[in-house]
Amino acid sequence: MPPQQAVSPAHSALDPRRWTALIFIALAQLMVVLDATIVNIALPSAQADLEISDANRQWVITAYALAFGGLLLFGGRVSDLWGRRRAFVIGLIGFALASALGGAAQNEAMMFSSRALQGIFGAMLAPAALSLLTVLFTDPKERAKAFGVFGAIAGAGAAVGLLLGGTLTDYLDWRWTFFVNIPFAAVAALGALLVIREPMQARNHSPLDIPGVLLASLGLVSLVYAFSRAEQESWGESVTVAMFVLSAVLLATFVVVESRVKAPLLPLRVVTDRNRGGSYLSLGLAVIGMFGLFLFLTYYLQIVRDYSPVKTGLAFLPMVAGMVTGSTQIGARLVTRVSPRRLMVPGMLTASLGMLLLTQLEVDSSYAAIILPAELLIGLGMGTTFMPAMSMATSNVRPTDAGVASAMVNVSQQVGGAIGTAALNTVAASATTSYFASHAAGATDPQLAQFQAMVHGYTSAIWWAFGILLAAAATAAVLVNSKVERSAGHADGDTSASDESTPLPAMAH
Repeated sequence: MPPQQAVSPAHSALDPRRWTALIFIALAQLMVVLDATIVNIALPSAQADLEISDANRQWVITAYALAFGGLLLFGGRVSDLWGRRRAFVIGLIGFALASALGGAAQNEAMMFSSRALQGIFGAMLAPAALSLLTVLFTDPKERAKAFGVFGAIAGAGAAVGLLLGGTLTDYLDWRWTFFVNIPFAAVAALGALLVIREPMQARNHSPLDIPGVLLASLGLVSLVYAFSRAEQESWGESVTVAMFVLSAVLLATFVVVESRVKAPLLPLRVVTDRNRGGSYLSLGLAVIGMFGLFLFLTYYLQIVRDYSPVKTGLAFLPMVAGMVTGSTQIGARLVTRVSPRRLMVPGMLTASLGMLLLTQLEVDSSYAAIILPAELLIGLGMGTTFMPAMSMATSNVRPTDAGVASAMVNVSQQVGGAIGTAALNTVAASATTSYFASHAAGATDPQLAQFQAMVHGYTSAIWWAFGILLAAAATAAVLVNSKVERSAGHADGDTSASDESTPLPAMAH
């Protein structure tokens, strides 16, 4: 059946409750994204209360990153096999219970365990949420609006986490940065059970690819750990190098295995499609660049400018407004009129201009003159970029591959975040040390000299972030060549797959 003949039955079967479902999907996504930054704000207080050593402090972050990053592909395929709603609800319940354990932690072992469990259930929840959007919203215009909301949350949630984390830590207690997840999860899970339905035939009934699961999970864990260790130790340290080599071997073996098994964990058609592959790569690069903003601007505001956690969170709100505007008012409105590339490339270039402005930071820079306009440019640019990129990364895949395609979006963001944290921190630390060594001797005010060295380190890393955003724009310009999506169900990249031109069946519980 030609694709255009398949559209109308699919549209007639659209779930009438899909917009209500979007509320609960978005709430779950907000919870996962918030958690990435809200715990960072609470970490100093939690470390003091639980008597966690400086050497072990990183494991509050690393335990989550390893479990989440390592199990994303497995979590994505589980949602394809078990059903997305079921994986979504199990992920929510597990995440809430893990958060309760973290909030009640009495020692570092409980804290590290809770963070690892959050990562495990987050790896099931995040791909299920995104793939639910993929199978529920098949009409291009509706899909654009839904992904606009989702993209805005994905981009702005981290900044909101800074504000919420600061507020809870300052006015209540660090434990509430964990407990706050419980009502989020309860509402989202109850809403999912009452409202969300998915096409039953979008399930994947293939057997689980166990060798693929082991190779992908161990390979991604090794990669994320290698970057995390590089940040803590050094890039040339023996264990760091060994983990990079191990991850390369495991992931290369994974690709070979996936090309040969009948029911692969990650069908290579998902990533070898030019548009989807370009979207994954440009998203990963953009996230690396974004860490230049969140990481160093947070340090700058709190350490150099002595902002409280709450004031720091408030200082990020203009960027949140920019992201919401870019995603819902620019990206979502234009994505059905112009090709995704024509949104992604200008979006990343706009964000790079904001990053360029931040390279001019000095110890006493004006918030209104530099930071505010930079945040607005970055917010508008990334909001405009995230929406079409996330939509493109999950569009035109077989319904049975929606979960694993969604997981690849999260993998690109998680790996990008790990690279961004390690690489940019290394650049900043090195630049700070060399600047201080060459300027400290003649300084009349040692604290001012230290702050000047820190700001020099931040701006050096932000220059790299600026370059990486330009590389992301170039990647989208070269690889993403899809035209405007005018009909649901047609695959540009997988035209050989008969599933892709088949309409989604009627919704069922």
